[in-house]
Amino acid sequence: MKFIISREELNYLLSKCLSVISAKPAMPILSHVLIEAAHGELKLTATDLTVGIQCTTDVKVLEEGKASLPAKRFANLIRELTAYNIEISVDQDYTTHLICDSSHFKLKGMNPEDYPSLPDLSEAITLTLKQEELKDTLYRTAFSVCKDGSRVELSGVGLSLYNGRATFFGTDGKRLSRTFVSIEGLDQEVSENYILPIKAVDEIIKSIGGDESVTVLLMEDKIAVKTENFTLVSKLITEKYPDLTRIIPDVAQTQVHLHREELMTLLRQVSLFAIDSGESVRFTFSGGEVKLKVNSSDVGEGNVSMPVDYHGEPIDIAFNPAFFLDILRHSKQERITLGLTDSFSPGVLLDGDEGKSTKDASPLFILMPLRLNPTT
Repeated sequence: MKFIISREELNYLLSKCLSVISAKPAMPILSHVLIEAAHGELKLTATDLTVGIQCTTDVKVLEEGKASLPAKRFANLIRELTAYNIEISVDQDYTTHLICDSSHFKLKGMNPEDYPSLPDLSEAITLTLKQEELKDTLYRTAFSVCKDGSRVELSGVGLSLYNGRATFFGTDGKRLSRTFVSIEGLDQEVSENYILPIKAVDEIIKSIGGDESVTVLLMEDKIAVKTENFTLVSKLITEKYPDLTRIIPDVAQTQVHLHREELMTLLRQVSLFAIDSGESVRFTFSGGEVKLKVNSSDVGEGNVSMPVDYHGEPIDIAFNPAFFLDILRHSKQERITLGLTDSFSPGVLLDGDEGKSTKDASPLFILMPLRLNPTT
């Protein structure tokens, strides 16, 4: 194998591959990156046997072949080089030579034939959509996924294919995020459910974006996301995802429109008086305003308010301020709509105030209320 590539391009490709390399790989070769040069193209592959990434780029191939190199050491070396172009070749004993300007390095590798191949997904269900569309739907759901590992089935993003639409869910039992996107060409009869590991979701969000198309391939236990020069393949979580549609109310009795940025500012202010992550903020809606209050015997008391379009009977409800702020950060419109039923029912948040029903709203967020503290 022998090829010439710019240092900047190689550094970019290695940075993508490094994100899936485990600090404690199950096998020594999994700490390596597979490099293949053929037909004027360079292909880099990295995997931890759960998530795999493959990146390609056009290069000047002088001799076809492949090599397996220790990923982090190789990437660290490339990062320190200053030459514009690098010539890379490999010996019969798996030693790779790097020549750049007057410098010459030799890096010991392993047999590339021992590197695990990415799985075949030729029989998969195929979805095609815009990269930015997929990135946005995942971004607005992944933050709600269960992070403590207490429930395996909630540790990934749920994906449901039904009626020509892909619906994504994220929940940790205390909050829920739902987004959906219509898939052109998806058979209306297809009805399947999957759970995407959060590591794979995070890599997808980092690696795609723009108006170009992305192809999603789905099998019973695997998913692949493919663009022109990037492929991510991951195992799926094989647990059964709960039916979350039953906890989404058809309509809330009361809808309040709130200025998103102003509410974020007020929540950050009163959150300073919450002594731990379980502390709640009391929301009191009455007489054209909402009051936010936190009272801590150890810290003090915070009281703020803002005008709102609410003129019904007073409603008191308590929410986790960190969770509420998360939802606001993952919204984009100037105003949000908060749907309330009573002090003990979940709050329903929509990004915008267009008056959409919960059935048609995307994204939609559900936030469980906390116990009202009588001292606040």
